[in-house]
Amino acid sequence: MVNPRMLRLTILAALLAAPAAAQDKKVLDEIVVRVNNEIITRSDVLRARAAVGAEVDEECRQSGCTADQRAKLTEEKETNLLRDLIDQSLLIQRGKDAGISVTAECVRRMDAIRQQNNIPSMEELEKAVNSTGLSFEDWKANLCNSILTQEVLRKEVRPDITEQEVKEHYEKHKEQFVRPERVYLSEIFVNTDGKPETDLPALEQKAQTLRKRVVDGGEDFNELAKRFSDGSTADRGGFLGDEGFARDGLAPEITEMVFKMKRGELTGIIRTKTGFLILKVEQRFEAGLQPLDKVDNEIQNRIYMEKMRPAMREYLTKLREESYVLVKPGYSDSAGVAVLPITEVEAPKPEEDHEPRKKRKKFLWIIPRP
Repeated sequence: MVNPRMLRLTILAALLAAPAAAQDKKVLDEIVVRVNNEIITRSDVLRARAAVGAEVDEECRQSGCTADQRAKLTEEKETNLLRDLIDQSLLIQRGKDAGISVTAECVRRMDAIRQQNNIPSMEELEKAVNSTGLSFEDWKANLCNSILTQEVLRKEVRPDITEQEVKEHYEKHKEQFVRPERVYLSEIFVNTDGKPETDLPALEQKAQTLRKRVVDGGEDFNELAKRFSDGSTADRGGFLGDEGFARDGLAPEITEMVFKMKRGELTGIIRTKTGFLILKVEQRFEAGLQPLDKVDNEIQNRIYMEKMRPAMREYLTKLREESYVLVKPGYSDSAGVAVLPITEVEAPKPEEDHEPRKKRKKFLWIIPRP
């Protein structure tokens, strides 16, 4: 049974790639921005604006916005709407120029969405997406492009974090590192639900092989989870939530195992009603103030996120300066990077003395700013 709310959340971003409402063809084809050899049309802007409305609806549904908060959130998103479309185009072009392929990851992500929504097959997923009024091919392309832009940023935007910065953050925020006893886990899950009994030995062997690749082969557990886990957490590298688990938050047999384990250790293969499960202890805290080495990764992540936004804007500004970006007058790009406008002018008349008068046509000309 498809969960309509979950499916709506997973395809929300595809509004950017969905067909716009029926309008005059000339309006739909109006060029708003040229980004190197790509264009952004007025219909793209309208779809992005529709996505803003849907995103605000969802955020307010979850957090309970006031009318003023909703208006402020909408205004902020719409102010940066064109900037974000240009950024996306630049990142996609950069990824393609760099030869980054995300085809396999895109297929895996679609299959994870299928499983999260309890959809039996990819064909049924396609029908479910189409039933929302979106084009499945557009949704798929938008999902793949989103993965591509994330991969470009991961590879090319890496803020530096020093050991001294980590220590200073810890000393200034010690009260934030007083914790109850808690364990943080990741999973690799091999699904057996609905599979015939004859398939179970092979599926168990798959789980054993994945565990062996980590324990004996030194491979990264979270990367293997992204690629091979059948669980809904696969797109997060198997990570089972930001809040972690108290002793009473897990099944007794699992509690008995993981609260005795150290950071980085793996359980054996755990048989469940629906599959084979491997758990990794990402971190385990005793009650009280945690020592720096226990929260080092957490602090690095905090500093990384603080530095990432300005570093990303700096990177995108550099991409713009190296690119050919032209914005049509009347449209606002909040990035604040100088560009040339697009102006539509009438083509020059042909010389009447040398050739017969022809029907005038309009062409798109680039008029440099003085």
